[in-house]
Amino acid sequence: MIQEGGGRDKHISGDSGHQVLKQFDTKVIVNICGSTVADYLEVVERLSGQEIDMLEANISCPNVEHGGIAFGQEPGMVEYITKEIKKKAAQPISMKLTPNVTDITEAGGADALSLINTITGMRIDVKKRAFCVANKTGGLSGPAIKPVALRMVWQTCRAVSIPVIGMGGIQTAEDALEFIMAGAAAVAVGTANFRNPYAMPEIIGGLEKYMEENGIRDLKEIRGIVS
Repeated sequence: MIQEGGGRDKHISGDSGHQVLKQFDTKVIVNICGSTVADYLEVVERLSGQEIDMLEANISCPNVEHGGIAFGQEPGMVEYITKEIKKKAAQPISMKLTPNVTDITEAGGADALSLINTITGMRIDVKKRAFCVANKTGGLSGPAIKPVALRMVWQTCRAVSIPVIGMGGIQTAEDALEFIMAGAAAVAVGTANFRNPYAMPEIIGGLEKYMEENGIRDLKEIRGIVS
């Protein structure tokens, strides 16, 4: 799946959306993004009084203050924006890292790391002889990026001491188990939900079945088992 990137949306849902989430027995993690440091800080401040368990800062957004390159592609900027967000945030912060870097393990100061974000890709319409997306390039997600995501999660888990949330092409319980065995403390599922609205309950059911069949009481027993 290729999705067009570069959009800017600072809209924050009102109390009605929050009330809907509160009826579920689950943790609430809000993903935030922006094109300037001020964008991020404004959103963080507005969410500081909300009953939210964690903020996930997407730093793969175009950084208009520094020529359009994503925040996450500048090692110094990653550390800087993490520290600035931490000053304002009332909740723990997970930094969502871009895979389009030399060393994805760099994100000093965060409480957790989320990876990976989409990989930069492109499609060309041969009939129209034009790019398929307005920005020419876009974010490649879905099953195609899973091997890359899995390797980066494994690599990062071996390099940091904070929790890592693994994501990127997870479609099944087996996919989720691979990330957990690589060291992920949790996993996130995105693209699969567009193809199959029952993806999440099926994955959860698959994990429960695997644990029952293998006598596993807690996923911590197999987390990071691959070294």
